[in-house]
Amino acid sequence: MNMSFLKFVVTGIAALLVSGCASYGVIENTAISGQQEGREYSIRSHHASDTNSDLTLNLAFSGGGTRAAALAYGVMQELRDTKVTINGTSTSMLEQVDSISSVSGGSFTAAYYGLHGDGMFETFEDVFLRYDIEKQLVWQVLNPLHWFGPKGRTERAIEYYDKKIFHGATFSDMIQPGGPLIVINASDLAYGVRFSFLQEYFDLLCSELETFPVSRAVTASSAVPIVFNPVVVENYPDCKDQENALMDRIRQRANDRHDAELNLLAEGLESYGDKDQRKYIHFVDGGITDNMGLRAMYDLVSISGGPEAFITQLNTKIPDKLAVISIDASTSPVYAMDETNKQPSIAHSIGAMSGVQLHRYNTSTLELIETALADWRDIFAEDGKTMTPYLVEISFEGIKQPEARQFFNKVPTSFSLSDEEVDKLIEAGRQLLRDHPVFQQLVADLNSG
Repeated sequence: MNMSFLKFVVTGIAALLVSGCASYGVIENTAISGQQEGREYSIRSHHASDTNSDLTLNLAFSGGGTRAAALAYGVMQELRDTKVTINGTSTSMLEQVDSISSVSGGSFTAAYYGLHGDGMFETFEDVFLRYDIEKQLVWQVLNPLHWFGPKGRTERAIEYYDKKIFHGATFSDMIQPGGPLIVINASDLAYGVRFSFLQEYFDLLCSELETFPVSRAVTASSAVPIVFNPVVVENYPDCKDQENALMDRIRQRANDRHDAELNLLAEGLESYGDKDQRKYIHFVDGGITDNMGLRAMYDLVSISGGPEAFITQLNTKIPDKLAVISIDASTSPVYAMDETNKQPSIAHSIGAMSGVQLHRYNTSTLELIETALADWRDIFAEDGKTMTPYLVEISFEGIKQPEARQFFNKVPTSFSLSDEEVDKLIEAGRQLLRDHPVFQQLVADLNSG
């Protein structure tokens, strides 16, 4: 927890104390009407960019403010510029991406790409990476005109993101034929459930995702508690068919595989069926339950009914190669507390505790995905299909030069970075991917046919 972030926390608390009045989440999700069939934003209606059986490529963007957004952006630039030959046709690796799962700061990059495709490379740096977003958000909090009224800090942030970054886009605008499935993830504050902004999850709320603002989903994914209020949605009644279809698949798969992770997911998602006690759902930062976006990706395979069902629903074939590229922008700051017997400050204590927990959880997440990829390979093998898994882990730990690694570990988790920091983060993303031995092997295997 850096000082920039702490100042933002203090600012939010001060404004809350000054306001002295309650704020209410604005409800913008609508009940299922059944009239938008075929236009839903879901796994089941998604059409992958390519139906070839050579490669299925999935990306996962971590949290970490603009630091995470810039690192992911650099990786995407390198994917764009990496050419491979598949079935005799030259293509870029970026064109082969089937899905992107994101949390917190990474969700800005993922959502923007979902809306603009390659046009992102012309405008994203100016509207987000190199813009002092944090200054604008602090002004929204400190502006006395905003202290008295029903709208909280989060609603002000949503209005800003919607106007300056996403320009009123809804999930219907994310339906881009041939583009990847963009999965923005948040955390259910009350029950600790990982929640993905897909129609399959909105079915549990008896709600339609198509008209839901992208800015609101991205804000939910990055709404750090205390700094921001939760993003609130209504949990509508009376759509048992939609609810039961998803839960039946999850329960069946959990029972078949004795999967503890999946049982926890099922227990959490079942809570949405209690329409009286859970009339409103409060979403906060997705990094609380999955700071890498990888566990959400694991969940998507599970709610689809397993890897074969997931591949089928993506409208592609069981691939020869299944690749997951994880972009982890978490840092390993050095704490000076061990150099003295002076008691550490509250800020340093909180930062150290959260850092240790985050590191351990990220390690556990990577182990889960490694095991899952091996399991999926074996499942495909049972059907006589040979599938080679590739897990590419992009993080600052891959930087060999100690001075460079120290530079990135000092980049704060904020929405305000210098041009130098942004430049170096983008180049780091490119270089880390380009030099990664597993990625090099994947490119070589694709080109060898």
